[in-house]
Amino acid sequence: MLPPGTDDLIALAFREDIGDGDHTSLSTIPENAHGAARLIVKDDGVLAGVEMAQAVAAYFDPALSFRIYLEDGALVKKGEIAFNLMGPTRSILMVERVLLNFMQRMSGIATMTRRYVSAVEGTGCRVLDTRKTTPGLRGVEKWAVRIGGGHNHRHGLYDMIMIKDNHHDFAGGIPQAIASAKRYLASTGRDLPIEVETRDLNEVRLVLETGGIQRIMLDNFTPERMREAVKLIGGRFETEASGGITLATVRSFAETGVDFVSIGALTHSIPSLDLSLKAL
Repeated sequence: MLPPGTDDLIALAFREDIGDGDHTSLSTIPENAHGAARLIVKDDGVLAGVEMAQAVAAYFDPALSFRIYLEDGALVKKGEIAFNLMGPTRSILMVERVLLNFMQRMSGIATMTRRYVSAVEGTGCRVLDTRKTTPGLRGVEKWAVRIGGGHNHRHGLYDMIMIKDNHHDFAGGIPQAIASAKRYLASTGRDLPIEVETRDLNEVRLVLETGGIQRIMLDNFTPERMREAVKLIGGRFETEASGGITLATVRSFAETGVDFVSIGALTHSIPSLDLSLKAL
């Protein structure tokens, strides 16, 4: 399903790319010309953005049509064809870059997400994204995480109370921050989950003594210390590992029994998957 605001995002992308006209296509391609192009996969990975490509084409020119061979989430190999795009030739040329920019970024994110998900397979631990996204592209990037088999953390500041270290330091401590958050939710009539970030076992104990929350984040713990924390929490609250977790280390964290690992790198430092749209 397309994220909210997708049409506005697509419109912005076309304004940015086309401006007052694609003068190359307008000057070299007859107005009534029709043709076809194929989407060629040039890297191994996970394909994402096929549905987005359809939305891009439909927004620009409803006369464009697709013959789809590979769906979102497909494991793809270099040289495979994802789809054919058919219709007015000028429109094919004008949607090409916008379509590819979305698909390459989304496929890169989905590919890396799948690697993390595969690395923790069998542990019961789930892979989460973060808010470390490209401004304006959060909905699309988090969609790509889901296509890759991951799960979305909060979308923004508005859908969870997440008391991080700065919050409880400024609030005077963990018990004070939790109590204040609960009063706020009661006074505003909101029903939001509360998560608290902890930096050591002493802070974990403070959260356990205070209660009234849904999840404890264990930030920058070693796997050994995290195993202690998960045992101490004993299933009373959900647990999340965060901070400096890489593809090489993620399984060692997942095997501690933690419920989630959150990986900022899924969206903030991902190479795009190489894709190309070529005339048939």
